[in-house]
Amino acid sequence: MKRNKIILLFLTISLILSIGVQAQNAPSYKAVLILPGPINDQSWNATNYSGLLACNKKLGMNIEYVENVQESDFESTFRNYGQRKYDLVIAAGTQFDDAASKIAPLYHKTHFLIINGAKGVAPNLTGVTIREWESGYLAGVMAGLSTKTGIIGEMGGFPNPIMVETLNAVETGAKSVNPNFKKAIISYANSWSDVSKGKEIGQSMLENGADVLFAYANQAGLGTLMAAKEAKAKFIGFASDQNDAALNIIPGSVAYRYDQLYLFVVGQFLKGKLKPVVSTVGLKEGIIAVTYSPLATQQMKNAVDKAWKGIVAGKIKMAGKK
Repeated sequence: MKRNKIILLFLTISLILSIGVQAQNAPSYKAVLILPGPINDQSWNATNYSGLLACNKKLGMNIEYVENVQESDFESTFRNYGQRKYDLVIAAGTQFDDAASKIAPLYHKTHFLIINGAKGVAPNLTGVTIREWESGYLAGVMAGLSTKTGIIGEMGGFPNPIMVETLNAVETGAKSVNPNFKKAIISYANSWSDVSKGKEIGQSMLENGADVLFAYANQAGLGTLMAAKEAKAKFIGFASDQNDAALNIIPGSVAYRYDQLYLFVVGQFLKGKLKPVVSTVGLKEGIIAVTYSPLATQQMKNAVDKAWKGIVAGKIKMAGKK
């Protein structure tokens, strides 16, 4: 099977060149990646794990990982690695923010890095977040051009601010390209791992007229994909390239290039330049990619390209929730 065509915005050259790290020094650092789910979830955890692999291969790191860490164990897990004097503790998800804010001050020699984090606290807590509304908007463009009923279903993990903004952007993107768009049915699983709940929500959306589904909820999102498969409804991939999971119903995916993100931020850490602030990245920095399956039409590709350029140029901006 041929690889899906990947559209990348090649504005990342300076980003990658800035890494400039001597790989021979990297193995001396003890580092770990903490994941809220399994590395094979075909979504959030998988794409973060790809960042770990990139750092281990290209920076000479030996980053460990622990998966399926439950919220009740966030603080104790952070504390464990702080007590063991790890140099870098990375956690994947904004849900780790509160625990990191509490534990990081206790272990100044350990740098805590939260991917999608919204808190940066001196001297050792850094947050880096993707402007997820940008990726949501592109996914919405694909959804808007895929629906025949004018109704799409969107399922998120938890209604945190980033998730709410992302799902709103999906709806906005769909409206921008489909004059017959009616509405988006938005629901939250209040879980990252409940596959059955994700499927139940997807089925409910389909029963209420949606013919295109979108999910951003880690493993729970796989349940929504299952519902789409069974109903032969369209599904828009997100966070990672999900096209191969169901080529007959997925016209495309909006994926995060966490390999590039991790190479940059871990590279900054190795050079002693990782600051205790929150920074954002997105299309302009080359962290978002779109992959298409054979189902994607040229109209869809053109519309996504137009929206992409509009976002980068600042002509398309995501307003707050109405």
